[in-house]
Amino acid sequence: MMIFRMDSKTHRILVLDANQRSGLAVIRSLGRAFPMADITAADETPSAIGGASRYTKHYLHYPSPTSEPQAFLDWISSHNNSRRYDLILPTTEVTSQLLLQGTDALPIPFAGYNTVMALANKARLVETAQKIGIPVPESQFFANAAALDPRQLTYPCVLKPAQSKIFTGSGWVATTVRLLKDETDLNQALSGDDYLAEHPFMIQAFIPGHGAGVFCLYDKGAAVQFFAHERLREKPPEGGVSVLSQSAPLTPQLVEYSRQLLDQVHWHGVAMVEFRIAPDGQAYLMEVNTRFWGSLQLAIDSGVDFPAQLAKRHLGLPTEPVTDYKVGQRLRWLLGDLDSLYIFLKRPHPLSAKFKRVLQFLTPRFRGQKHEVNRLHDFKPFIEELRQYVRNL
Repeated sequence: MMIFRMDSKTHRILVLDANQRSGLAVIRSLGRAFPMADITAADETPSAIGGASRYTKHYLHYPSPTSEPQAFLDWISSHNNSRRYDLILPTTEVTSQLLLQGTDALPIPFAGYNTVMALANKARLVETAQKIGIPVPESQFFANAAALDPRQLTYPCVLKPAQSKIFTGSGWVATTVRLLKDETDLNQALSGDDYLAEHPFMIQAFIPGHGAGVFCLYDKGAAVQFFAHERLREKPPEGGVSVLSQSAPLTPQLVEYSRQLLDQVHWHGVAMVEFRIAPDGQAYLMEVNTRFWGSLQLAIDSGVDFPAQLAKRHLGLPTEPVTDYKVGQRLRWLLGDLDSLYIFLKRPHPLSAKFKRVLQFLTPRFRGQKHEVNRLHDFKPFIEELRQYVRNL
């Protein structure tokens, strides 16, 4: 298990995106690793689950980085000038990319913007993987929808925009990866997703099978830590955000692919490398999350505290990688699991399958499983999450 070094210095730490579960995990991690730290949580929402944590000393509300990017950057710059933080940790793609574009002066322990975009841009990622021999689905590249000839496609296939979030200069456009079963699906995508008319995308061969991910920590181009998990239930049920996950042994081949890719770009900071495992066992690179991921708390519970390791290295404090973490540890996002159950019950599944799914949801597991948000030693974040959940019903 990870041994935390008690540090007596009062470090000033700012955690952004505090209404994200990953933001809450970061706050809890650093609150334990640095008991004397002055932790400020911030988000674009008036209140946040991370702001309710016992480890948060201050909560701040900033302008929306999505709809008011320049106001957000001005707020960060002004606030950091007055507070002089030792560490600033964004936990979403939007805030991390904005800050990396906006200034080099902030204490952010991530790779530079150009390096981040070499992996966050899926088209560039595929080209890099192909150059160094990492398997990827068969891919066709298009500058925009006008360059696509539908007669050349083989179904099923996957339409994948080059970027998950597109920065326009004045705001952000969220994109969607779509599974296309036939030309009708293609036409719906082209007519419904306006950004395809102007921005690049790929058409990739559909890979049946299941997903797998390797979580990584790098320090100035050197690999430090790896961790793996598997998704047991997702929202929506057919594939999406993990609501029940479990730590898993590292697969040497996936670690090697991840290492080759991150070494190639001289990575720094955290990353989650995602693969699709075909029925024949072949792994295909799918994408890289260049920020903290949704199931971050699972790694921490399993003994691999990525936020603490990253923060200590950034602050020049000693820390050692974990070579033997707990396999089989589970993490459940309760309200997300409830949503997943509701979606499953609405779908045209057999009654027996629905009954089984309800039993799975209701059957408690007391050993080897923890809840992601609701924790007895820090319960207020769950109250805040529940309040937001009820309000949005």
